[in-house]
Amino acid sequence: MGDGIDRREFLKGAAATMALLLTAEEILAAEEAAEAPVTGTAVKFGVIGLGSWGKEILSTLSRLPSAQVVAICDTYEPFRNKGKEIAPNAAVLADAQQLIGSADVEAIVIATPSHLHKDIALAAIQAGKHVYCEAPLANTIEDAKAIALAGKGSSKVFQVGLQGRSNALYKHVNAFVKAGVLGTKVEVVAQWNKKDSWRRMAPTSEREKELNWRLSKATSPGILGEAGIHSLDLTNRYLNGLPVAVTGFGSISAWNDGRDVPDTVQCVIEYPENVRMTITSTLGSSFSNAYTLFQGNNSSLLMREKRGWMVKEADSALLGWEVYAKKEPVYDETGICMIADASKLLAAGKEPAKEGAVEPTKEALYLALENFTRSIREGAKVAADALIGYQATVIALKANEAAISNSKITCQPDWFTL
Repeated sequence: MGDGIDRREFLKGAAATMALLLTAEEILAAEEAAEAPVTGTAVKFGVIGLGSWGKEILSTLSRLPSAQVVAICDTYEPFRNKGKEIAPNAAVLADAQQLIGSADVEAIVIATPSHLHKDIALAAIQAGKHVYCEAPLANTIEDAKAIALAGKGSSKVFQVGLQGRSNALYKHVNAFVKAGVLGTKVEVVAQWNKKDSWRRMAPTSEREKELNWRLSKATSPGILGEAGIHSLDLTNRYLNGLPVAVTGFGSISAWNDGRDVPDTVQCVIEYPENVRMTITSTLGSSFSNAYTLFQGNNSSLLMREKRGWMVKEADSALLGWEVYAKKEPVYDETGICMIADASKLLAAGKEPAKEGAVEPTKEALYLALENFTRSIREGAKVAADALIGYQATVIALKANEAAISNSKITCQPDWFTL
């Protein structure tokens, strides 16, 4: 061709662009459906567990038009008082069973420590409530399977709190992944770093032990269960597969304070077709925070919670939409900004590169809870069902087990079935 572009490369680029165009209408329709107001009356919620994440959930529900918080519950009075400030019209309870038995409550969010999920989830499902259970489902595979089986068999809606499944950016980029822009997938690199001891002070030794459940092997799923699970789930989704083995290393490097759960871990997770994921995490440093990097022989995708970039290889096929894309420096490369609202902007005759929109307009947690209410009122498919939540939990718990024992664990296919 006269402009110096190799004909084969041009055709490859055209094919990739066509694949994306074929999915654009579907993406736009899904985005529009997800943004339409949820029909029917607001779902009446009860929230059990009012720690830091429970309060975040409560705050999000208070802003959600399709939700009404009618009851909140926690065993710790200061947490109940803080919750009352966020939801002043809600009944305040100390007994989870009392909330579960309330006729006023339609749907229950379980945001207690992971090791306390099972009894609450099973009771709520048995009581005929819609249930949103935070991830991981539990701190043991046995408990996670019991919850997942009950959720799968429930006549009501059961959703797992893997909010990344509702993240508008992740959903948008998934269309590119399916269209093959990575080329041959070669590796995944992820991290979650935050300088935080996870230790909390309390007025009594009994309460301090309750608050510090994350620091004990008996109750904690570890860093990989509490934080890394979201990167693991995103990797399952983008690789469209499940691990075959995991090798882990863990140490108490930053906070030698009597805990027996590692504060620093490294894991290599093996997927089919010789693709490996390396995930590292530490509570001793906040450097570079969290990301998941998918690398292929045509391009790489660097994903953070609200920002994403595609970095192409010099010899990869040209894509017709590149000229419209916003670009930014990413390390020492030029990254094409992945914009969650790009399909809507293009449909409106606008160019994403000129709009400056780089972050999703709604938080992933907001979208996840909205999806839950839409499933209840309209029968929409839940973003993260019992099987997805169970599989992510199994991987996270096995990765934590490998890190604690500094060993390799070969995954059995039946671990991931219900």
